[in-house]
Formats: sequence, C-alpha cells, structure tokens
Amino acid sequence: MTDRAKPRRVRPAKAPTVPAQRSRGWLTVDEFCGELMISRDTFYDWRKKGRAPKCAKLPNGSLRIRRSEFEKFMTTAEDNA
Repeated sequence: MTDRAKPRRVRPAKAPTVPAQRSRGWLTVDEFCGELMISRDTFYDWRKKGRAPKCAKLPNGSLRIRRSEFEKFMTTAEDNA
C-alpha cells in the first residue's frame, strides 16, 4: 500500500443558469448592478435622482428593468461620454 492520495477529479464547470426574467427581456436590480459593476446603493441613488432606467414594480415590491430600457440607458450614457 502507498500513502499517495488519489488525484481529485475535476468536474467541468456548469453553465450558468439563465433566470426566467432575463430570458423574457427583464433584469433584476442585482443583474443590472452586476452588468454595470455598481452597488445597489448607487442604483437607488440614480433612481432617486431620475438617472436610472425606467423600472416596473412587481406586486411583491421588487423592481425589474426591461432589457430594452437597459440598452437605451447605455446608449444615452455613451452619447453623454
């Protein structure tokens, strides 16, 4: 017998799951912030100042941003840069 450790099996990385909202063209606040690498505080500050894209408020109080609104927001940001 040897004291050699068995090599660990490396599992292939799983493909990220796509949230249902994204497949329908909606982003959550966390997805929006992740795309722009900003904090939620920054998003809500922009929203308060009227600088964030239009949002839909769900009955449970959470917000969603249409992918088209996100694209429009990014185009406007590029134009202003």
